[in-house]
Amino acid sequence: MTDTSPPTRDTRLPIVFIMLTVMIEAVGIGLILPVMPALLEEVQGVGLSQAALWGGLLASIYALMQFLFSPTIGNLSDRFGRRPVLLLSMAVIFLDYILMAFAHTFWLLLLGRIIAGIAAATMSTATAFMADISSPEKKAQNFGLVSAGFGLGFVLGPAIGGLMAEWGPRAPFWAAAAISGANLVLGLAVLPETLRRKRPFEWRRANPLGGLIAIRALPGVGALLAVWFFYQVANWVYPAIWAYFTQSAFGWDARMVGMSLAVYGISMVVVQGGLIRWVIPRLGERRTLAWFLPYNAAILLGVAFVEHGWLMLALTPFSAVGALVAPAIQGVISRAASDDQQGELQGVLASITAVAAIASPLLMTRVFNLATSGETQFPGAPFLVACALMVVSWALFRRAS
Repeated sequence: MTDTSPPTRDTRLPIVFIMLTVMIEAVGIGLILPVMPALLEEVQGVGLSQAALWGGLLASIYALMQFLFSPTIGNLSDRFGRRPVLLLSMAVIFLDYILMAFAHTFWLLLLGRIIAGIAAATMSTATAFMADISSPEKKAQNFGLVSAGFGLGFVLGPAIGGLMAEWGPRAPFWAAAAISGANLVLGLAVLPETLRRKRPFEWRRANPLGGLIAIRALPGVGALLAVWFFYQVANWVYPAIWAYFTQSAFGWDARMVGMSLAVYGISMVVVQGGLIRWVIPRLGERRTLAWFLPYNAAILLGVAFVEHGWLMLALTPFSAVGALVAPAIQGVISRAASDDQQGELQGVLASITAVAAIASPLLMTRVFNLATSGETQFPGAPFLVACALMVVSWALFRRAS
């Protein structure tokens, strides 16, 4: 009989590698945010409102690649193992940062985001690794560590981008290349193979629709996937519009944008690395969702109408508390899947997240463009839309419960 229990070896260094890998993905998203408005205004020769549309396109292309490749990579990790997939992807990310550092045209920026989106599809494999080494009652907490790594990346990425903007908009990419290269070396040294039972690779399941059909067959999962989708569309308003919103509403420069995102990232680390271990075990995953989905809607409503930069900074840690929702949903869904489906499941979740990340930047930047192009300026309009979507997510959860 095949042993499917979690490995008992010391997993501390491999977990560090996984958290660093996820962190570097977040760094890749976050470090370009502070410099993107100025970079696109320079490259495309447009104003802030139009630059937001180009920025939304780049963000959506990145997410589209994740959507197309996450199930494939998740299934490849179920067939060949977590280690080779993670290490190869980290090598590609390292090379992509070097390409982005040399990018002086929009088309090279676009190519760089395409490659980065494909390589970053290993988020599903990183999460599957955590599922491999976790007992059922610890899965939600360890998924929180993955989210904490992502949050830490949101500390470092915007901070690096904002601080290094003084040396030009390409300088942050050199720093990210150095970080990813060092992590690749660490992974080669310490990352074990955790997949205990491999299954054949099937093309019909290695695409977004095939994997979704297979996972939806699990009892009660379909409704929760819809909750996950609307939550993600609403939550992606922050990276999609933050740099443009804060510059328009408060006159912040790249350094201030980077620092404000770093505050959000620090708050995320506290929530996902610490608060989650107190809240979810006491409330339970479903009660956490019932409480914090409407909490998120209230925060988004507040952000939409903030008029002062200092008040926005004060609200930022409270925004991060709402991130308790993501690991709670992952924990509920993960319990419904078998051990040899975890890679596929996480690939489907990553694909749904990617669809949300495709739709959200296009939607939110368009709303921003419409709300800031005329005489009446309402830069907070995208957050009002996000609030409505969060209410939809909460209503779907209540209906499914």
